[in-house]
Amino acid sequence: MISQNHPLAIIGPTASGKSGVAVALAIKIDGEVVGMDSRQIYEGMAIGTAQPTLDEQSGVPHYMIGILPPNKEITAGAYAKLVLDLVTDIQSRGKTPIICGGAGLYYRAITKGIFEGSISDLDARKQLENEYNKKNGPRNLMDRLMELDPEYAEIVHPNNKKRLIRALEIYVSTGKPPTEHYKNQSEDSQPKLDL
Repeated sequence: MISQNHPLAIIGPTASGKSGVAVALAIKIDGEVVGMDSRQIYEGMAIGTAQPTLDEQSGVPHYMIGILPPNKEITAGAYAKLVLDLVTDIQSRGKTPIICGGAGLYYRAITKGIFEGSISDLDARKQLENEYNKKNGPRNLMDRLMELDPEYAEIVHPNNKKRLIRALEIYVSTGKPPTEHYKNQSEDSQPKLDL
């Protein structure tokens, strides 16, 4: 049986009605909504992301929506830490956290943890960015990721330039696919949500 304030998740593609369901559920069970979208987290991204308007939020507190300027990047690991802190805060007030969105990498980060190693190869990244910007670049890089790490490729969209390049950069830098790094993490290395 799920405890009264156990976090819940509503996950699906953009514009599938998740926000409406989350608000209705929040009203019914005294919950608060935590956004799980890699684009809605940025200010000024309402158009094209189906970001809930203030009217659609119906007075239900919403978090992680429009909180960052477009020029500021956030890693999945940093997102997970913010969400874990929010969930604790929401629960401490006797409310139920409702995680709502469709960002597979963010979901993975909050439920399984994420490799946040300091592996970085600027030369490889620049080369991958150049390849990405060529005709058919996103598809070619996605095909390469599918060959090297099919499991990880399932959660990265070809149009997500940053995540696609980062996944391949990890492989180029270490000779191991991102999924292998995640599996090698200690199970207790990061707090995780049970959704």
